[in-house]
Amino acid sequence: VNATTIDGVTPLFNACSRGSAACAELLLEYGAKAQWESCLPSPTHEAASRGHSECLEVLISWGIDVDQDLPHLGTPLYVACVSQQIHCIRKLLYAGNEGKGRKEKDKFAKCEHYFLGIPLLCENVVKQRTGFYSCIIKLFSFLFAATPSSLCQLCRLCIRNYIGRARLHLVPQLQLPTILKNFLQYR
Repeated sequence: VNATTIDGVTPLFNACSRGSAACAELLLEYGAKAQWESCLPSPTHEAASRGHSECLEVLISWGIDVDQDLPHLGTPLYVACVSQQIHCIRKLLYAGNEGKGRKEKDKFAKCEHYFLGIPLLCENVVKQRTGFYSCIIKLFSFLFAATPSSLCQLCRLCIRNYIGRARLHLVPQLQLPTILKNFLQYR
């Protein structure tokens, strides 16, 4: 039950990846290891990123560390926030997920506020029937602020900021492959 592929993937990871809570439960009953070293794929992170809250519930009931921080992914709560998996965010928060320090706690509290506050915001608009457009603007600003930019987008912004707004028109003249020039110009 603890065999790994060449990529370090275990049967428990596959069960959580596919959303099979019953299979995950069975594997854990037969001695599957829920947590490995930080270099191997984590079933908890996978379930959180794919929105399989039932699998998370099984893992939590078996005593998984909900604060497991992988260097390349972060914590399961962070992964759930990035993937916008509201049910997984709630499960992890109710399981006692706390960040690794004050900054992380603030980040997670902000994330929970944005994602869990949206239904309440929509309810208020329906009840009041006023300020519809301002509510829509708030909703989109919440979503924009709570959704982290991808690494790809962050790289593009960093390069564009380094080049400077006044010299962006010179990007086509750079000695770069065409695909990178197009990428920097949002084409």
